[in-house]
Amino acid sequence: MTKSISELLDTAAVQAVAVVRGIEDEQLGQRTPCAEYDVRALVNHLTQVVVQFQALAAKQDAHFGETPDEVGRGDDWRERFAEETRRLVTAWARPGADEGTAGAMNFQARTVGHMVLGDLAVHAWDLARATGRDHVIDPVVLAEVVTAYEGLAPSARQAGMIAEPVDVPQDASEQDRLLGTLGRDPRWQA
Repeated sequence: MTKSISELLDTAAVQAVAVVRGIEDEQLGQRTPCAEYDVRALVNHLTQVVVQFQALAAKQDAHFGETPDEVGRGDDWRERFAEETRRLVTAWARPGADEGTAGAMNFQARTVGHMVLGDLAVHAWDLARATGRDHVIDPVVLAEVVTAYEGLAPSARQAGMIAEPVDVPQDASEQDRLLGTLGRDPRWQA
């Protein structure tokens, strides 16, 4: 049975929240596999994504302008991230959220749901690696993201949303192949 976007997001959110909760304050300045972000900036970016994709689930426009400094708003940033992920799951569980198109992006809503699913899953890996931890993406979530990005990757790369692919060995795991497709070196270490 195929899982709904909200069910998949719930699984990915649980994993992402666990990673975020494990970040120590002294790790916020460390670099990440996303060259343009340190840990703090990536947490801020991921929080913004989670909030804006709630709006997209409600068929409203999202605003991805300047990224707010959620980490700088106080010591409870980890719990705020957890709360926003709960809201994201709820938003995508509403009837019709994954139907039609979503916001000014004018993409199919299910495609938009896959985009935020990919962000949660892969940025959790980025943050885990940046803070010296391994992270295995849930296999059901991984399979869904792999399938989605077979079609999304070329246009996302052209739009500058993901980096050029990184070569991985032929016998690489499905997770490592996905990471390579999305411009990450699966062997990256902090």
